[in-house]
Amino acid sequence: MSSEVEISRGTTSSQWSGIPRLRFASLGMTQKLFTALDVYRETGAHSAAMNMAIDEALLECATVPAIRLYRWQSPALSFGYFGRFADVAGYQGERDLVRRWTGGGIVFHGTDLTYSIVIPAGDAVFTQSSMSIYERIHRALCEVLEEAGHAALLGTETGVNDPGYNCFANPVRADVLIDGRKIAGAAQRRTRRGLLQQGSIQDVYIGDGLAERFAQTLSENCSERKVDDEILNRGRELAEWKYGTEAWLRKR
Repeated sequence: MSSEVEISRGTTSSQWSGIPRLRFASLGMTQKLFTALDVYRETGAHSAAMNMAIDEALLECATVPAIRLYRWQSPALSFGYFGRFADVAGYQGERDLVRRWTGGGIVFHGTDLTYSIVIPAGDAVFTQSSMSIYERIHRALCEVLEEAGHAALLGTETGVNDPGYNCFANPVRADVLIDGRKIAGAAQRRTRRGLLQQGSIQDVYIGDGLAERFAQTLSENCSERKVDDEILNRGRELAEWKYGTEAWLRKR
């Protein structure tokens, strides 16, 4: 495993349309986190191992902050880097299991909106604390939810340290809550290349366009990108020798 530093927190659609270099109007409600943001919206679905691999591949190659929104090929379960395989082994056979590179606990995937945000080390936002970034991303999500009529708030609890817990049953500080119920959480990894945040939004209906509005709230300068062959090929390599292996899955 890499010697790079890991910092983790918490747990952790609509059809995306447009043309390359598409720009969206600013929502103009809060200060944007990013001056520019590349948006990767995939129409296809991937295995759990490939989804994790593509996220890491994006971290390797991104030169500006990026958000990737994606789906799962089949019902899946991801668990944090420090999690115990024994805690999820009972789901093998009914869900596609994968150990994340980020921390946090157990997350069930399938109908959720899953995203990853990559912040290159050269971007000014990278110098902020991991918690500050986590909170600001979730404040942007709260803004979108509030516009849809939901009274969304950030959690204030310290949370639990056991990596075997169900993330969405245990809110932690800066997770997104509606009526006391956690609907969004995330986990991070910080390396010399940059910061990766992987998040999941679950059990909340706000109509079409959540992905688009989330990106707009993070930056007024959003550019649509494609997960190209270079990223996919690197992702396949990472899935083959890392995320898709029994050694990685059973690391602990």
